[in-house]
Amino acid sequence: MRAWAGSILGAALAASLPIAVQAQQASTTAATAESIRKEVEVDKRGLVERYMHLTPEELKKFRPIYEDYQKRLAPIRQKQNRAVLDYIESEDSMTDANAKRIAKDLLETDADEQRLREKTHKQVLSILPGKKAVRYLQIENKLRAINRYDMAERMPLVK
Repeated sequence: MRAWAGSILGAALAASLPIAVQAQQASTTAATAESIRKEVEVDKRGLVERYMHLTPEELKKFRPIYEDYQKRLAPIRQKQNRAVLDYIESEDSMTDANAKRIAKDLLETDADEQRLREKTHKQVLSILPGKKAVRYLQIENKLRAINRYDMAERMPLVK
């Protein structure tokens, strides 16, 4: 219920803003997302660590968990990307069977990623205070949202 109230309030506030301010905010958001994409390409671990505000002891415990998560996430992302490319390559000749296979692959990768996120969160929670563990989850969720947006933008709706 609160999420809906927040969404409605947010929509009402956005509607009440002058159009120029809305355009400026959209432009700023796009610039921020683009700068984050570039930074992730160059040094994702550095970006994550900078926003985590870890002590040297916490960082020493955090890094192996972070590295393991990234290693296990890579094949999941590869499978997601392959499904997107399969769709794009067969867009004009998409069959029902192919569409079902691609959807199955995407749903499986979503489930695999969710299980990995839950496992990693438990590990991070075992070594860091709750607020810092949640901060890591938030950072990864924000990066995941950008990745999901990029995937969605590349995939037009099935014809």
